[in-house]
Amino acid sequence: MAGKVFFSVTMSLDGFIAPDSPEDLMGQQWMELQQWVFPQRFFRENLKLGEGGEEGRDNDIARETFERTGASVMGKRMFDAGEQAWPQEAPFHTPVFVVTHEKRDPWERPGGTTFHFVNNGIETALDQAREAADDRDVRIAGGGATILAYVNAGLIDEFSIALSPVLFGSGIRLFEGVDAARVALEPVRAEPSPRGDAPDLHRPRAVTVPNRRAGAASGVVPTCRPGVLPPGAARGPAPGGGLRLEHALLEAEGIERV
Repeated sequence: MAGKVFFSVTMSLDGFIAPDSPEDLMGQQWMELQQWVFPQRFFRENLKLGEGGEEGRDNDIARETFERTGASVMGKRMFDAGEQAWPQEAPFHTPVFVVTHEKRDPWERPGGTTFHFVNNGIETALDQAREAADDRDVRIAGGGATILAYVNAGLIDEFSIALSPVLFGSGIRLFEGVDAARVALEPVRAEPSPRGDAPDLHRPRAVTVPNRRAGAASGVVPTCRPGVLPPGAARGPAPGGGLRLEHALLEAEGIERV
């Protein structure tokens, strides 16, 4: 049985997933965006950053995302940045299919990652990734333009978004140019974070985020029916008075052409 096609990204509060400049793609701003994952034990072990690290639901999410992935697809912009930034043992440990116009032989790395360069478009890359993944899932790793192409083509089965409490102001927006009239979403699940110590604050059409600096973990997102945005719920005071907002992990399933 074929697995699902999904993407999983971290997004700033103002809707960006990466800086504009390719030179900054894995620079300081991007690292601030991703701060929730750096302390996780699985992440540290996978990138060989040393022993130790946090355990809990955030760590489980990182591990589960890795374990479900049998192959990845990415765009050339993401590959170019990663080629310079990834360690010699790239963090995928599966086949990776790069959508590009560049003709290039497969690039095999230690640890099980082989990059394959696909010149015939996103569907060909996905077909090859599905075959390589067998019964596991295919992850559309990025960047934003590649994710958007798969969304607009109706080829994504589900996705998750970890909201990070940072503001970019400019950069690559996740859904910039989405064909919203042809895509229907069903938000289905929320994950509270063991690192989140503030009470929930829900509002109609809003996502809860923490009133803290970057690095907070995931919070709560309610389940919804198809075509319905996340509903609101009651607010409550934070310990010591005042209001705090919790960081959120969104997961939506059932993207379809309509």
